[in-house]
Amino acid sequence: MTRRSALAAFAALAWTLPAAAGDADAVIRGKAGPSEIVITTTSRLSGAIHSVMWMGKEFIDSADHGRQLQSAASFDVGSSKDFWPEAFNPTEAGSRRDGLGPKSTSKLYGIEARGNKLTTIVQPAFWLNPGELSGKAPAKNTQVLSNHLITKQVTIGYKQYAHAIEYKTTFSVPKGEKHTLGQFEAVTGYMPAEFSKFWTVDPKTGLMHPLTDGPGEQVLPVVLTTADGQFAMGVWSPDQPSKGYETIGYGRFRFVQEKVVKWNSVFRVKDPNGIRAGNYDYRNFVVVGSAQNVRDTIVGLSKEKEFQK
Repeated sequence: MTRRSALAAFAALAWTLPAAAGDADAVIRGKAGPSEIVITTTSRLSGAIHSVMWMGKEFIDSADHGRQLQSAASFDVGSSKDFWPEAFNPTEAGSRRDGLGPKSTSKLYGIEARGNKLTTIVQPAFWLNPGELSGKAPAKNTQVLSNHLITKQVTIGYKQYAHAIEYKTTFSVPKGEKHTLGQFEAVTGYMPAEFSKFWTVDPKTGLMHPLTDGPGEQVLPVVLTTADGQFAMGVWSPDQPSKGYETIGYGRFRFVQEKVVKWNSVFRVKDPNGIRAGNYDYRNFVVVGSAQNVRDTIVGLSKEKEFQK
């Protein structure tokens, strides 16, 4: 995707071009129970979500350019046998080298924030710079900025579900790249370590079950809560699971040294003849509130007629 075609796609949707550095500093909000959910983006992160607040509590541990509420993708480069997650890894908020700095290598093309709705379009940087290593594995990208696009549409509140944040992500994979495996982290949330309890919710029974630290994925949605259950964030998607990956999709991770925890919703596409170029669309619901709010919302969403498969 060239800059010109990205801008043309953006202009067709009548979004707002970021004319100045501060234009990606945006806020949306929506009432959820006794408080508002308040979502903040920053120019430092090229419009990725820096903060989610409810009842005075911060739900996102926004450090460097990886620990946000954001999206990323990983690809093999011609051979799935040599796949590792950070080898060819377009990342919405920026690159590893951006670190704690004030700028992102990712390029923001457009942003619109009005009321409870946020839309952005970003040309993501690769997480690794050419020549960098992830562990002992080298980056496969040969430039710092990918030719991919990530578009997100975020809406606080959905129907009667005030604690639900509808999160639509579109990954635009350019022509000319040879990939047999695409791994799309449609949305992930890095959270403060005080969200120390990991749970699944079974939408059929409405029961919550404790999860080990993993790390790993399972087919049931993930919820992370504080020890007392007063604050929680979880994720559910009507698009899960991916075809051929029916036992996984929702992940959880605890990084003890970094003092951060994480959940994600991941989709995969595999084709030995090469996955198609074009758009890959995924719909998730990020749910914020108390543990009870999150459980009730996920169960309710899963029973909505439009989501029955």
